[in-house]
This record gives sequence, structure tokens and C-alpha cells, in this order.
Amino acid sequence: MPNPFDLSGRTALVTGSSRGLGRAIAEGLAAAGARLVLNGTDAARLDEAVGALRATGHRADATRFDVTDEAAIGDAFARFDAEGIAIDILVNNAGIQFRRPMVDLATADWRRVIDTNLTSAFLVGREAARRMIPRGQGKIINIASLTSELARATVAPYTVAKGGIKMLTRAMTAEWAGDGIQANAIGPGYMLTDMNEALFNDPAFDGWVKGRTPSRRWGRPEELIGTAVYLASSASDYVNGQIIYVDGGIMAVL
Repeated sequence: MPNPFDLSGRTALVTGSSRGLGRAIAEGLAAAGARLVLNGTDAARLDEAVGALRATGHRADATRFDVTDEAAIGDAFARFDAEGIAIDILVNNAGIQFRRPMVDLATADWRRVIDTNLTSAFLVGREAARRMIPRGQGKIINIASLTSELARATVAPYTVAKGGIKMLTRAMTAEWAGDGIQANAIGPGYMLTDMNEALFNDPAFDGWVKGRTPSRRWGRPEELIGTAVYLASSASDYVNGQIIYVDGGIMAVL
């Protein structure tokens, strides 16, 4: 039987993939056979990431655009069309964090986090779906969070955005499942990434995470790969509108 997890012949666009979770997911999809289109705004980091993938024998290219810029997103997909690049798999990973109590939170910072973490997934997802629908197939993977379900103090815009990602994923399913598109999400737990560096270097917070997580440790970015490959592959063709939490068990216990 064919390997249902084989991504050969498919092209994946991963936003925010020059480092962190996005880069790990991109490397995993490439290892499963996909051609990669990496996205970010830092040209040097993108070039390094593409070079690393190519050095290991994978097909990879870069597309530099701001995921909050609707016109730039449209231009990027127009370039894909002109170059004959069909995006079969979209991973909406781009995101930022901003920690501040709500009473001290500037409206501009609220909007910046919402735009980057939530609105971007709608904008890029819409462009991808416009091309997937005529083909009758496509995979969209949104990156959710523990805060899609549970709130923490000082990260209100991030929490609201990730809660929105949960419902955006379901809205995509409601509208696009009949056109052969599967839209699902991955909810990472506390991961060892640049975004969380200040947290895992804080002994008190590090101890809290390890105590709260049944696995008693932080997650590693590469531990998202298996779930990403599953959701990107034909193995998940009847899975739609779901969030799979890769969190060491946090969501399962009080």
C-alpha cells in the first residue's frame, strides 16, 4: 500500500518559518517529501534556512512578505501562480508575543498581536483556499496554543488571537470541507523557542511549567513534526476542524 504520510509531489508554504516552530515544521515536511516555500521578513534568516534545507537535498525556496500586509500576500500568491507553484499545504505559523497587563496595554500593541497571530491566518488562508478549491484538495494547518482554551495573565491579545485561531479553523472547515480541504490546528504546549527564552530562563516559571506539565519538561520544536506531517498528509483526509494538542499532557489534567 502507498505510504499515507508521504508528501512527495506536494508543495508546502509555512509562514514564519526562518526559525523556531515554523522552521522545525518546515524541516519535517521536507523530510516527508514536500517541496518547501519558507516565509518570513528577515532576508538573512530566510536565506540561511533555505540554504540549510537545500544542503540536505531538499527542494526549498523563500518568499519574503509580511503576513499582515494583504497586498503583499496577494502579490506573493500571484507570483506562485505565474511560476506554476501550487500550494497544496499551508501552515499558518507566523506569530508574536507581547506581555503586559491589560490595564497598561496600548491599543496599537493589541492590534499588532491580533493582526499577526489571527488576521494573518485568515488572509493567507483565504488566498490559499481560492486556489485549493478549484483543485478539490488542500491542507491548512493553523498553529493554535494552550491559550486557545486557557487564559494566562499579561498575554491577553495572544490569548484572544489563539482562541480566534480555534474558531477560524472551524469556520474554514464549515466553508471549505465540501471542496476537499482539511483545516486543522496544532496546539503546542510550552516549547523551547526564542519566544519563550525569558520564561525558561526564569527559575520560578521553569519550575511551574515542569510541575504543571505531566511530562515534567518543556517540549522541543521537533516534537511537532509528526503531528504536522499527519495533518499535511492523506492520512488525515477525513479529519477536519480539530485541534491536536502537543503539550505533554497539560490539557488532560487539572
